Amino acid sequence: MAQEPLYERLAQRLRGQIQRGVLRAGERLPSLRRLGRDQRISLATAIEAYLQLEREGLIEARPRSGYYVRAASLPAPRAAAAHRAARAPQPIRNPALLGVLDVLGRTDVVPLHAATPALPLLPTAALSGAVSRALRRDPAAALNYAIPQGLPALRQRIAQRYAQCGADVDPDEIVITAGAMEAISLALRTVARAGDVVMLETPTYYGLLQAVAAQGLRVIEVPNRPGSGIDAARAAELLERHAVRAAVLMPNFNNPLGSLTGDDDKRALLAACAAHGTVAIEDDLYGELAYSGIRPAPLRAFDRDGATITCGSYSKMLSPGLRVGWALGGRWSSALLRAKCFSTVATATLPQQAIVEYLARHDFDRGLRRLRRALADNAQRYRQAIAEHWPSGTRVAEPAGGMALWVELPDGADGQALFEAALAKGIGILPGHLFSNRGDYRRHVRLSCGLAWDARTEAALRTVGRLASRLL
Repeated sequence: MAQEPLYERLAQRLRGQIQRGVLRAGERLPSLRRLGRDQRISLATAIEAYLQLEREGLIEARPRSGYYVRAASLPAPRAAAAHRAARAPQPIRNPALLGVLDVLGRTDVVPLHAATPALPLLPTAALSGAVSRALRRDPAAALNYAIPQGLPALRQRIAQRYAQCGADVDPDEIVITAGAMEAISLALRTVARAGDVVMLETPTYYGLLQAVAAQGLRVIEVPNRPGSGIDAARAAELLERHAVRAAVLMPNFNNPLGSLTGDDDKRALLAACAAHGTVAIEDDLYGELAYSGIRPAPLRAFDRDGATITCGSYSKMLSPGLRVGWALGGRWSSALLRAKCFSTVATATLPQQAIVEYLARHDFDRGLRRLRRALADNAQRYRQAIAEHWPSGTRVAEPAGGMALWVELPDGADGQALFEAALAKGIGILPGHLFSNRGDYRRHVRLSCGLAWDARTEAALRTVGRLASRLL
């Protein structure tokens, strides 16, 4: 009998270590060169071994980062039923959206509910130094009003960053805001009036539903599908059928699914919006947090008419507490600036100066790479913990970026009941019905991958899994 190829023997050894838990989900494997050196094999043999494990779904390659162990295979949550997108526009009717603020204010729980990166994953010390330098350099300016549009140096930095992913942005069209949510709220206030219809994804971030409700708008929902993103064909049908004033879309790593909409679908979405006079408001909050390390193009990169308002923030990349975001206003820039002046006058000066200081002295991309790796590792570790400790039949999305993990519980389970049981044990999660207009997704919960992975986080996931089993 022919001897097994050397690469297959190596793959079998690594396969056994993964199956026994010696190599855990999210762990980085040795580089190809180190593996070849340690095992005294050729680089070609090392490559073949990793390719074999990659084909089996046991490991994954991340560009410019290396090979990592994947979690055990789990089915994805089922996509939103198409009939949900065919209903008439409705006002926001989800009473749970009012109560979510109570949970967000809790500081006595393991925060699996908060889609915010833990401070150890962020350049906190470097930012603290940037704040101090900004205060020392010009305390009078730092403690005074900034111009309403925001600091020119910061707007220049944002425009340069978007240019790197193919979006031609004029710094003069950028309005600095207090986070992405203010940018989105200003955009809605600028382009829509009470009673107008807006399109949202389903599921979508509950904060977008709250912003729409605050302005008395009606909603039509388009499915976002696990793994493939916004259903552009369904969106076009809805725009044909209804007079939709604005479409608030999160094509890059939808919260809560973490799905990425492809470039062809992005073009189709923009074309459909343009054909029906619908303003595309893009929530690009997670665009820089691609687990692959490759920043996907925003909608703005495909828009040549300035008809898209793109909103973003440094909250998920540098500091949630500094509250510095932006709106790329396009043809709506002047109107957005007026709305900003009428609401908050200007964004605080010191946080803007601190970010300019940080970007001038530090390697922004290096910090992003570290954050992306941590989030991608966490997503695999969470999925592995769910595979091991949650009830059979649980489905879990595999996000391509961001920091949300969408979980569908088995038939007979209830996300609200699990949320309440977890909270009683000092663990925060969010029930799935918060993420749709009518309170759909009753069997779902959303977790945050933004925590630093440690024994406390792992224990919390085990506890929630046991609670889910008991509730069944």
